[in-house]
Amino acid sequence: MTTSYAGPTATMYLADLGADVIKVERPGSGDDCREWGPPFRDGWSAWYVSANRNKRSICLDISSEEGRALLDRLLARADVFVQSLNPSKLRRLHLHPEQIRSSHPHLIYCAISGFGLTGEDQALPGYDLIAQARSGLMSVTGEAGGMPQRVSTALSDIATGITAALAISAALVGRGSSPAGRTIDVSLLDVDLALMAPRIAAFSAGDPEPYPSGATDSVLAIYQTFETADRPIVVAVGNDRMWQKLCALVDLGELAGDSRFLTNEGRRQHRVDIVAKLQSVLVRRTAAEWIGLLTAGGIPVSPINFLSDVVNDPHVRSRKSITTIDIDGAGPFSVVNHPWRLDGTTTAHRAPKRLGEDTDEVLRWVGVDDAEIEEFTRAGVVWQHEFAK
Repeated sequence: MTTSYAGPTATMYLADLGADVIKVERPGSGDDCREWGPPFRDGWSAWYVSANRNKRSICLDISSEEGRALLDRLLARADVFVQSLNPSKLRRLHLHPEQIRSSHPHLIYCAISGFGLTGEDQALPGYDLIAQARSGLMSVTGEAGGMPQRVSTALSDIATGITAALAISAALVGRGSSPAGRTIDVSLLDVDLALMAPRIAAFSAGDPEPYPSGATDSVLAIYQTFETADRPIVVAVGNDRMWQKLCALVDLGELAGDSRFLTNEGRRQHRVDIVAKLQSVLVRRTAAEWIGLLTAGGIPVSPINFLSDVVNDPHVRSRKSITTIDIDGAGPFSVVNHPWRLDGTTTAHRAPKRLGEDTDEVLRWVGVDDAEIEEFTRAGVVWQHEFAK
């Protein structure tokens, strides 16, 4: 029972791993993400399609007594319950983990929210932008000397979804030693703090307050963007041996022999000087020339790809990292595959369902007969898209 992007990402990945996921949505409007766009194709939001494959959809009015009773019948058969409501609403809706697990002690209950089930600010609404700002992630992102910037993708939501799926999987494994349910509390802020772990540790150990510094790393030098004759590239020098190789490959032997730059600490201290010297050399050739030369020499290097490059990247294509989902009437959508390759599993990528498409099927699964379904439909307790009837 999640909306927007973090919860749908978590449940999509669980579905990719083989779980039977039933997406419970509001009658009439459903998941907020269904309206996120443009782009839309035949009414389908590309954002929604990207996070909702391999699920069934049921519309249920949980504010009604009958709807709440139907939800209980679903939970009685479920292994896991995932919800992303604001924690301030849970007790009023009788969906707090204490309330749910008192009736369904077997259940693994996962709450996804902006700030968690506890703490002073648990009731505040949470979004990706808010989490990136409050966690300090934005404070180190952006051009040097410029305004802090948001990482321009749903980073907090996606990372939170992956975190929730990991915790749920661990809880399911724990069923082998105990049949008791568990409560899992995952927040966008905590996940973004985890993303900031090395920066917070360095600051706590005495490093100066970091600020936006462009595409550089706070610790490693050289680890950043450079201009070439035609387009920017990134170069990542992860150790002292790589530094020596890089100097030889770009004909800057005097840097390799300079005692000030032999260690990363020294290179970091003199970053401005060595970056200027490297930049003066790298701008003389094209990106393709440098990528070929540095790659052959064992130096991690890459162009900064635009999405038009990414979707046509031969390696991405060979890994099937981007796949397609066909939706009747809307044609194929390109979506990112799950980011793992698990030997021995094959998961078909089934298209997302229209709002409430599986309502009747799921209700029959929990023992509701056709007469009851008709009665609940007339009363507005449940709803099914006309397409599915």
